[in-house]
Amino acid sequence: MISIAVAGIGKMGLSHLAMVRAHPDVDVVGVCDSAGYLRDVLGKYTGLPTFADYTTMLDTAKPDAVLIATPTGAHVDMVRAALDRGIHVFCEKPLSLSAADSLDLVARAEAAGVVTAVGYHNRFVGAFREVKRVLDSGAIGDINHALAESYGPVVLRPKGATWRSRRTAGGGCLYDYAAHPLDLLAWYLGEPAKVSGTALGSIFSAETDDEVYSLLHYPAGPTAHLSVNWSDESQRKMTTRITLWGSKGKIVADRQEIQVYLRDTATPPEGYHHGWNVHYTTELTDPVWFYLRGEEYSAQLDHFVRQIQASGAGEAVDPLNDFASALVTDEVIEKLLADAAGIPATAAEPAAAHRPARRPFWSRRHATV
Repeated sequence: MISIAVAGIGKMGLSHLAMVRAHPDVDVVGVCDSAGYLRDVLGKYTGLPTFADYTTMLDTAKPDAVLIATPTGAHVDMVRAALDRGIHVFCEKPLSLSAADSLDLVARAEAAGVVTAVGYHNRFVGAFREVKRVLDSGAIGDINHALAESYGPVVLRPKGATWRSRRTAGGGCLYDYAAHPLDLLAWYLGEPAKVSGTALGSIFSAETDDEVYSLLHYPAGPTAHLSVNWSDESQRKMTTRITLWGSKGKIVADRQEIQVYLRDTATPPEGYHHGWNVHYTTELTDPVWFYLRGEEYSAQLDHFVRQIQASGAGEAVDPLNDFASALVTDEVIEKLLADAAGIPATAAEPAAAHRPARRPFWSRRHATV
């Protein structure tokens, strides 16, 4: 059994807690939140040990892993505290509000030899995973352009500030919403060399942005438009869509389905033919032990647990959504901020150039014994 503690019992924290409590290979050993009434309710109805102080929970419960679902501004110190104790970390996205801090966390995690994960759940959505498979097959040829969109009804009127709308706590639409399509672009196309034409617009929020638009330029030639708005009342809930145009075809995908058009010059991968193809997430998704909000949320937690189990057995599992992958998104966000502010692009190396070389999990664990 993997012992896990949960920090932060808001919407995502409660969801994660429900899922890991139901996981057959997980024992929840502690829950931490600053709200006393939440701790009282959880303690009364679940019997779980509750804590008001995060480090006290780590030192008392001594979990194998911690799941952090607090406001983004608190991530860095909490992740560092866990890494200093050799604890595996799953952290909600984005990893931090500073690429420099994220880079430091990547290095610390590597030195500690622990498993890490960041909650970019779209990497576990069947349709988005299929996009990756089709792209890797080369079926649509060289990528010319991409469109990454995300819209939703989060901020629909002027109101008092919440942690999401404070730049230093949640980061606004850019960090909270745009991070998702940016992560998918990083997964599919890598890190852009530069960005241009970035617009961060405030519709209702006084302290931060409600809409994000930009053009990303990739080293091999492709470009990508980013279009994100969390003040879109026409949406019932968050909707993320990716469109990619290639020399031999086109891909359009959202959470529900992937549509692929293949020209006569394309070599169709297994399950595809020339012309239009449609595959639904329901047929592309493996069943999970516990369904809440979507299979992808359970799948990402199960992946984290399996990585920890594999590391203990001297084996390796594709990290998929680890700190190093999240660092790329944080780097791109800072490029967008600089471009929007009119700060000239520098000749700084991309984040990948600064990351510690990865070693297999078995060698990391051995090195820390």
